[in-house]
Amino acid sequence: MEFPERLRTLRREARLSQRELAERVSVDFTYLSKIENARVEPPSETVLKSIARELARELELDETELADELITLAGKIPSDLAETLARNPGAVRFLRSLGQDVRSAEEWQSLIHEQETEQ
Repeated sequence: MEFPERLRTLRREARLSQRELAERVSVDFTYLSKIENARVEPPSETVLKSIARELARELELDETELADELITLAGKIPSDLAETLARNPGAVRFLRSLGQDVRSAEEWQSLIHEQETEQ
């Protein structure tokens, strides 16, 4: 699913109008409409996190996971990860080595779950 469609779907599931969500995240509702209709580039990470916070609250979802999903769908890299990559060239090499590792979203979720349970 593309970013604009996912945002619209989440907003509707939360039963929020564009105007309501826009007011909660301090953007103009016409801007939110343009985002949902892919007429403008996705917003900044700050706005995406605000949107995720409001939608997560309404839908009882994990705010961090939703923010990461929206940021990724928007074609951005979360700033904390970008900082980690900037400080660790080895991490960049490791991620590049995964480029040939084709897995489904479910397989990645399983790997993440395994990693979390080991810690």
